[in-house]
Amino acid sequence: MKIIDNKSLKEHNTFGIDASAKEFVTVKNIDELKEALQTDLEILILGGGSNVLFTKDFPGRVIKNEIKGISTVRENDNNVLIKAMGGEVWHEFVLYTVNQNLGGIENLSLIPGTVGAAPMQNIGAYGTEIKDTLESLEALEIETGAIKKFTANECNFGYRSSIFKNELKNKFFIISATFNLSKSPIINASYGKVADSLHEKAISNPTVKDVSDAIINIRSSKLPDWRKIGNAGSFFKNPVINKKYFLKIKQKYPDVPSFEIPENQIKIPAGWLIEKCGFRGKTKGNTGTYEKQALIIINKGNATGLEILNFSKEIQRCVKNKFGIKLDTEVNFY
Repeated sequence: MKIIDNKSLKEHNTFGIDASAKEFVTVKNIDELKEALQTDLEILILGGGSNVLFTKDFPGRVIKNEIKGISTVRENDNNVLIKAMGGEVWHEFVLYTVNQNLGGIENLSLIPGTVGAAPMQNIGAYGTEIKDTLESLEALEIETGAIKKFTANECNFGYRSSIFKNELKNKFFIISATFNLSKSPIINASYGKVADSLHEKAISNPTVKDVSDAIINIRSSKLPDWRKIGNAGSFFKNPVINKKYFLKIKQKYPDVPSFEIPENQIKIPAGWLIEKCGFRGKTKGNTGTYEKQALIIINKGNATGLEILNFSKEIQRCVKNKFGIKLDTEVNFY
């Protein structure tokens, strides 16, 4: 195991923030992981760096997860349990399942990050979330080194959250995740833009690959490539409010888009709220919002993490003042 001192993290976060770590270690197996965890320094587990914003240098040890491998646990006539190690690139894993015509995670194509980070955030897109297919995961308890299995129910999944972002935050390292995928997929192409894309191509009976390709095209057309423009994808969560308050907003803004969810709650696209505050394509110094999607904050080249953080707070204040709605962030700050 090699420890690198004062390592730049610029290439290890999709915002491209030039912060550094006091110590940096890459682990490729569980033995290396256990060794890397033996330190008195603060620890940060890093996957693809796609959901973090460094506002300063990290004073501890960053452990980069590169534990890889994909295997079949078991299968029957209808389903296959596929296990992926946490260091696998998420999109590459999705393509692996799509190429085998296994259904369940094709709607999550082109989401940056790693398999290990995906359950923490309960990543979701186009009507699908990790919780829909996750069978179980294995995680190493940082304090004891013990490996524990968590069922999907035990992960306490919520909207862009899990037990690993709340009660067990910074207490476990996710080693692997096992997904229950279908050999006879039920295609979920109900999301408007996906359905439109398939219709344009005259695809009436789409395969999982058709859906995956459509989503890749949609995401590529409206989201900036983090390799060219630093960003972390959606910076904010879509807020959920009660129906009564939503109707008040709708009286003033009849065009407000919404999605009804259980328990008399309504989800409003954060991007719409931000755009109504005049932030779409707005720039301030070295940061701003993406011209095609107000939900995405970008690094124009030389932004610091603090610049981006302060800009995000400005957006939050405006949305709160205009709509009385608090925007919560998807991105984690360090």
